[in-house]
Amino acid sequence: MTPAPDTLRALLAEPGLITMPCCFDPLSAKLIEQAGFPLTFMSGFAAAAARLGMPDTGLMSYAEVADQGRNICNAVSIPVIGDGDTGYGNAVNVKRTVQGFAQAGFAAVMIEDQVSPKRCGHVAGKSVVDRDEAFARIRAAADARAEGADILILARTDARHEHGLDEAIARAARFAELGADILFVEAPRDEAEMARVPAELPRPCMANIVEGGMTPALPPAKLEAMGYRIAAYPLTLMAAAMQAMVEALDGFRAGTPDAARLMAFDELKRRIGFDAYFDEEKRYAPKD
Repeated sequence: MTPAPDTLRALLAEPGLITMPCCFDPLSAKLIEQAGFPLTFMSGFAAAAARLGMPDTGLMSYAEVADQGRNICNAVSIPVIGDGDTGYGNAVNVKRTVQGFAQAGFAAVMIEDQVSPKRCGHVAGKSVVDRDEAFARIRAAADARAEGADILILARTDARHEHGLDEAIARAARFAELGADILFVEAPRDEAEMARVPAELPRPCMANIVEGGMTPALPPAKLEAMGYRIAAYPLTLMAAAMQAMVEALDGFRAGTPDAARLMAFDELKRRIGFDAYFDEEKRYAPKD
């Protein structure tokens, strides 16, 4: 089996945009793979909500994130990108985070330049560290890779919020010089700003599409024409799942949920893996 980082490198070497629905647990990752998508991302926002029932404000620890990621990576064969937040401390902590994410099975790790505790890039109150600290984080991540962690580095900057797009692009360009494989400028405000990012940066760029967020939800064809290589949808599946669960709970108030809105039991079992388990079980059944 091809290592996940090599699979991701091969995907990035191909032309066109990779549409990347994001997961939050092993089941959502399996559904993404079953739907035919070649890549997913463990959304920190969604994982914190699913695992802790809490907001993405730095409340989920390194160990909890790594554990969630390990379970996700074990559940699928497609590459998974992990959200490493700020690296959980100084540059030395960043190195440990990158090494731990590689050991967990991630194909890439995202490291960002927010002040800790970080928060979702599309909510109020976020700020970034100074350039020296931001660059030290990416340099440490690259050092971890050079020292044996087989993993790609996705470098993120949230500098647009406080300092403008020019500063965000300048930081991302330096991240590339320091060894980042993929660049992510979070929360450009309009189509013109979005177009500048891949046009001015030397590495594959990721667009982050948060429905209702600060960045326009442009169609994939337009993102591809701009030069983006990955389009991430971090909350689409969680928003769909939460809406469906709320509607099912509303149905209980009226008696029972509408059966037509529920996945059939046989399909549910198949997608979770019961059929595959029983087929495997037969291989080891006693022979007559």
